[in-house]
Parts: sequence; C-alpha cells; structure tokens
Amino acid sequence: MQSNRLLTPQQKTAMWLIEHPAEFGRRVGFTKLRDDLHGMWINDMLWRTDDQTKQSHRGSYKTTCLEVDMALACMVLRDKNTIFLRKTDNDVAEVMQAVQSILLHPLTQAMCQVLTGKPLELYKATNKQITTSLYAHAGGAPQILGIGVGGSLTGKHGDIIITDDIVNRLDRQSRAERERTKLIYQELQNLRNPGGRFINTGTPWHKEDAFSLMPTPEKWDCYQTGLLSKQKIEELRMQMAPSLFAANYELRHIASDGALFDTSRPIVPEENEEGVHLLRNGIAHIDAAYGGEDYTAFTCCQMAGGKIYLYGKLWHSHVDTVLNTALAEANRLMCGPVYCELNGDKGYLSKEIRNRGGYAFGYTESQNKYIKISTYLKKWWSKVVFVEGTDPAYIEQIMDFTDSAEHDDAPDSAATCCRIMDGR
Repeated sequence: MQSNRLLTPQQKTAMWLIEHPAEFGRRVGFTKLRDDLHGMWINDMLWRTDDQTKQSHRGSYKTTCLEVDMALACMVLRDKNTIFLRKTDNDVAEVMQAVQSILLHPLTQAMCQVLTGKPLELYKATNKQITTSLYAHAGGAPQILGIGVGGSLTGKHGDIIITDDIVNRLDRQSRAERERTKLIYQELQNLRNPGGRFINTGTPWHKEDAFSLMPTPEKWDCYQTGLLSKQKIEELRMQMAPSLFAANYELRHIASDGALFDTSRPIVPEENEEGVHLLRNGIAHIDAAYGGEDYTAFTCCQMAGGKIYLYGKLWHSHVDTVLNTALAEANRLMCGPVYCELNGDKGYLSKEIRNRGGYAFGYTESQNKYIKISTYLKKWWSKVVFVEGTDPAYIEQIMDFTDSAEHDDAPDSAATCCRIMDGR
C-alpha cells in the first residue's frame, strides 16, 4: 500500500471520506452516527453498484445516512444524478434542506476545495431539487430531484434512484394505498438510466406492500443495532400497540386481521435478580419439519409464580439438521424431557433424540391444532413471558397466527407446552 506520506492532499481527503464516512457525518452535525453501523450503510449507499433494500428500526438514523450519502455523492459522483422519493412533499423538503445544510457546512466546503480545486456553490437549492457547481452530468436534469409519492414522474431519468419510507401506516390500512405505492415503484423502474441502481430504505407494514417488489431486504431490527437499551425496548413495547411496535422496531409484518394474539409479551433475561434460572427444570418440545415449507419449532418452557416462561427457536430446516442444536439448548437451559409427537413419524424423532443422548417423551396428538392453540396458548397468553434469546421469527409466527395462517409451527409448539403446564 502506498505510504500515506506520499499521497497528495486530494488523495488523502478522498481516502478519509471512504474510510470515515460516519466521522464526516458527525463533524457536519449528526453526532449520533456510529462508524461500524452507519459508516457501513453510507458506504454501501455511496459505492455499491447493485440494487439494495435496507430496513432498520425507527430512530436508527437511516434517513440521516441517506442525507450524508446524497451530499457525498454530489462531491465524489459528480457525473451522476439522483431521484429521491418519499411519501409526501413535506417529507422530501425536510431531507433536501438537510442535504443543503451539509453541502454548505465549512468542512464540506474545505474538502471540496481540496478534492476539486474549486469552491462548492449551490446553483439551485429548493425543497425539490439541488444542483451544485461540481455537477458534470451531460443532461439537463437536476443533480438531486426530490419527489413525493404521487408527484409527476413523466420525462424523469436518474442514475441513482432512492426511495425512503414510501411505505407507511397508510399502506397497512388501505389496499388501495398499497396498490398505488406499488404502481409508483413499478413506474420508477422506467426512470433508471442504463447502469443505474436503486437504494430502498424503510420499514415493512404489510405482506403485500411495495417491499414485496424490492430486492430482498437487509434487516437491522431493534435487537441488532445496539442503538436501544433493553430497558428502552421494553418501554417502547409497552407504550404502543403490538402492531406498531412490530412494524417500527422488529421489522416484521403486523399481525393479520383476526389474529388471536394482539398483545405483545415482555422479554426478560434468563436469570432473575436473585440469580435463579427461569427455565431450570422445565420441559422442552420439538415440532418437527421433514421438508417442504414447514418450520422446525423448538420450545423450552417453565411455570413459576403464575407465569409461563417460553424460550423459542425457529428453523426453516429439516429437523435432522437442527436437532443437535436443539438438544444442546435444552441441556444448557436444563429443560427435559423433550416432548415430540409420534403421529407423523411413527416414533422416529423420539428414537433419534435418545440415540443422540437426549431424554425424549413421545406422545400421540389427538387434538385439533387450532383448538389447541386457541385454548391453551390463548388461555395463558396474558401470563406468558419470553426469555431472552427467543427468535423474533418465533414470536412473529405466534403473533400472526389465525385459523388460516400459512405457518403455525411456533404457536403449535408453544401451545403444547402450555397444555402440559396447564395439566400440572
């Protein structure tokens, strides 16, 4: 690698922007940006050439990263133009003003002088478009053009097309709004210049919203980013409707109409304040998948103080591939025996658990699945507490359960455990 002492000031400045985009953001006023998380997001937005979809929880500064990205693009991607879409014109104006503030910041001005040998001036700066003196695009389009959903797209073309929060609560409440947003997103495909790319950010609201048309999202929920403390997450959970918390912080589709479980349950550490392990001497259960679209669901369960503590894992895998992991968790959490149904596999799973050193209890299931879930899990739901480490997908499957749910492996496993505890 070339010694830093041999680099020109221009090269040093360019390298610093590439290596420290979040630091640049902090210096121009966005003090909460983190190098590991937001620096990665900004660099992805700025330098990747593929289409991308990023979903992150509310308050994670994803729009701030977009603002920094668009300002940097004006400086280092001077031959590219950007089309930026948000839900309303007011939403667009808020972002455009922030980008202008970054471009006018003394640090940005100084860096542009070093990078280009020219001062950065705003030739045009309104609530809907920005064009700087650095712009080197051959066409007559603005350097950044902001449009609210529903604004005219006729005759527009862009090298970089950004959508930010074009899906919101309206898309959950109204099928017509969902279809309108999807049509607009489809129309955006015609605006992409050859070699152009899409950057999509936001939170999901419905299984059939516009995110269903976008590339598979990269997700950062409230448990992954480290931006919210456990205490803050629980406060937020208790302050809002389960559907709102699920969409805004867990990045999962809110429960379907007619869902049995419409109230979120708390999540607690494995040990209480006295150091007592909450699942010790509990039971375990496996709802096995043997291929196809089913999931393997694994539950550890204990009842204490009138509460039922549940720890759940969910794998979209054949049970044989995850059985060792499940048995290791049951052993770690001191839960046994491992209950498993005999009906479908003629006792195969219970034998396999014993062959692998586990303590199995096979049973014959005779109760209708929906009745079991709506009876036992519903009965105990207000007393259920999830133990930390439970898969968000496990909880999501329970929250989305209806009599016509596509998948019911997690609620079935949890309901079986509740039935066993109810019998005690």
